Amino acid sequence: QVQLVESGGGLVQAGGSLRLSCAASGRISSDDDMGWYRQAPGKQRELVARLTSGGRIDYADSVKGRFTISRDRTKKTVYLQMSSLKPEDTAVYYCAASVVVNVEGARRNFWGQGTQVTVSS
Repeated sequence: QVQLVESGGGLVQAGGSLRLSCAASGRISSDDDMGWYRQAPGKQRELVARLTSGGRIDYADSVKGRFTISRDRTKKTVYLQMSSLKPEDTAVYYCAASVVVNVEGARRNFWGQGTQVTVSS
């Protein structure tokens, strides 16, 4: 199976930057998609950014121009560079992977435990 471990969260002032890392281990390859989601207290988990093996990158409208997702395929690590942070970015950020598990192309989703990002005013 796949394990995902996030790091890099913390407390930062509005306008500051953080870089989140997600280290993947187990049976995951460059054919698998990875992304970042976040969840604030009392709110639904939402997509922040995702990167597919086919090269497509999707961002939430609220983070376009401020966040950048990238991937180190050799190290099986995905990053989220966050700049110009706003208080509304405060949430637990989760790394996710969509892993192909059979020859028919079926996928299974895996999640990390999350890392807290708090942006103060």
